[in-house]
Amino acid sequence: MPNRRFADGEVVMGRWPGSVLYYEVQVTSYDDVSHLYTVKYKDGTELALKESDIRSQSAFKHRKSQSSSSSPSRRSSSRSRSRSPGRPAKGRRRSSSQSREQKEDKKKTISETSLTPLALKPSENNTRRYNGEPDSTERNDTSFVMSEQKLKPDLEIARVLDQYSLRPRKEEKKKEEMYSEKKIFETKVIEKASLKTIEKAPSKTKELEFGGRIGTFTLIFFMPATVLYLLLMCKQDDPSLMNFPPPLPALESLWEARVFGIFLLWFFLQALFYLLPIGKVVEGLPLSDGRKLQYRINGFYAFVLTAAAIGTLLYFQFELHYLYDHFLQFAVSAAAFSMVLSIYLYIRSLKAPEEELAPSGNSGYFVYDFFTGHELNPRIGSFDLKYFCELRPGLIGWVVINLAMLLAEMKIHNQSMPSLSMILVNSFQLLYVVDALWNEEAVLTTMDITHDGFGFMLAFGDLVWVPFVYSLQAFYLVGHPTAISWPIAVAITLLNGIGYYIFRSANSQKNSFRRNPADPKLAYLKSIPTATGKGLLVTGWWGFVRHPNYLGDIIMALAWSLPCGFNHILPYFYVIYFICLLVHREARDEHHCKQKYGLAWERYCQRVPYRIFPYIY
Repeated sequence: MPNRRFADGEVVMGRWPGSVLYYEVQVTSYDDVSHLYTVKYKDGTELALKESDIRSQSAFKHRKSQSSSSSPSRRSSSRSRSRSPGRPAKGRRRSSSQSREQKEDKKKTISETSLTPLALKPSENNTRRYNGEPDSTERNDTSFVMSEQKLKPDLEIARVLDQYSLRPRKEEKKKEEMYSEKKIFETKVIEKASLKTIEKAPSKTKELEFGGRIGTFTLIFFMPATVLYLLLMCKQDDPSLMNFPPPLPALESLWEARVFGIFLLWFFLQALFYLLPIGKVVEGLPLSDGRKLQYRINGFYAFVLTAAAIGTLLYFQFELHYLYDHFLQFAVSAAAFSMVLSIYLYIRSLKAPEEELAPSGNSGYFVYDFFTGHELNPRIGSFDLKYFCELRPGLIGWVVINLAMLLAEMKIHNQSMPSLSMILVNSFQLLYVVDALWNEEAVLTTMDITHDGFGFMLAFGDLVWVPFVYSLQAFYLVGHPTAISWPIAVAITLLNGIGYYIFRSANSQKNSFRRNPADPKLAYLKSIPTATGKGLLVTGWWGFVRHPNYLGDIIMALAWSLPCGFNHILPYFYVIYFICLLVHREARDEHHCKQKYGLAWERYCQRVPYRIFPYIY
């Protein structure tokens, strides 16, 4: 294995990806597997560079001295030979040797000229371009207009070629056009190179989350136990925390083959809807190797088809409250299926190429990678397993379970109409699910898709936690009916509306800005440019708090629990859990964004000090 040339902490010259410019950088670390150096620029930007893109400062000083001492004399002698009108015949006989000398001089001149920008002060240039928002910035401009200093190497090379090249004028014109095109499109090359370098998946996951190996091992057992506890407590006449633990049912009563068969039927029915050639096909964000996966956006159509299928079953007198009667068995069936799916995902990930592994799930520890997900985007042909499970079986199943609870309440309590509390819970959560499916394309930019692998965490979360924990309020109301007045119902509805407005408008603002920052409709927004070419919004909802969508989510979660009254804390488990989840996710976002955006993220945090709750946190 070759030895590294540069030590940690050494100050060297690093080439900026996609350009010929070298800037002063400091080596921070070296990866023995990928043979990449992690270097830090003066503006705080961190990139992974190959050894061939790094030069020592002494080499630059040597070349610079050669350029300043020898280049002018060579240029003057070349000009005197080429422009002298009265050369004797002896001079013509030596023309071949002179021609070779001219070629060598030209090569040296071009080589020396290309190093000229190194004598400039890159820190001044970088500070203006990457270190934050200029005073006159009104909106993001990701095109990175090239400065005059950056164009100097190209202009100098063109000038030298004009003086010494013997090519026809037509070829020189083509060369000028090429430089013109380079001036226009070089920013796109830089942006692509920067993104590819920054988002390149590391060979090994060094920072372990969720408590590392011990924490993830505990969560594999704790998450199913929590679901079982919550469902058993809801079945009790007095679901108080003082009645812990609830009586455990017989093990044989937790499993029923017919229930498992219905669950499989549901899963593969949603898979069939996913494969239907309806809906548009879009591309996801670039992967570490530059590829973009394609996704079919037809979740809302799947929801409509599911609603039609459920309506048909109800028309033929199918008792949907069967779900309520066997709710615990359905949860156990979903948990068993998610475990089998997780084992399959890990086994197939062992044969996956290095570039297809998840940045957060490639630690080398079996339990940790099994939990977080070893492969980033496992696919069977064009069928994306993670993307399918993210929004289809669990999210649509959540709505079906709520409807089953509503029908069970009417049957058990002999009501001709569902209670006002049950109507509110069903309506609020139906709106949330429909919104997610209608805006399905937005999930492609979330951490679940772009960063986390598909393992037990997401498989269990999508197939078990979402449908069986998020429907806890409706399940609670069946056994513990709660009457609320119309004024209280109106107040809760307004609270949910406020939360939904913050949630949806913040997400729409972010997605619109990502798609087209130059949209005239977004001209009122200010942003901080970053080294990746993206902008960080500092006005609108994203200038209010750093995660306004999380704030709206928490407000809606509170509105879903309030119809259950205040007799027990159990229906408020969702709010408590959701606050903990989003605070933890926000911490993960902060860490990821700090590594990705460097000094620009620090400036953003100074402009927007509050994370989720304004003036609190």
